[in-house]
Amino acid sequence: MFEDDDDRRYLVVRNHEEQYSLWPQDHPLPSGWEAVGKEGVKAECLAYISEVWTDLRPKSLRERMGA
Repeated sequence: MFEDDDDRRYLVVRNHEEQYSLWPQDHPLPSGWEAVGKEGVKAECLAYISEVWTDLRPKSLRERMGA
């Protein structure tokens, strides 16, 4: 399957360090991750992540650096 042909549904998830990822909608969430309310096909979710995750540093590092 080509990535462009992926029509599965995904959730956008975030961990305690405010790092984002995709997770298949029909799978239980892994420990330490929470859904952020965005779901859709892979391209939609990746576009959302690109918009909201502008600083890729983990939250703890941002805090230490006085972001």
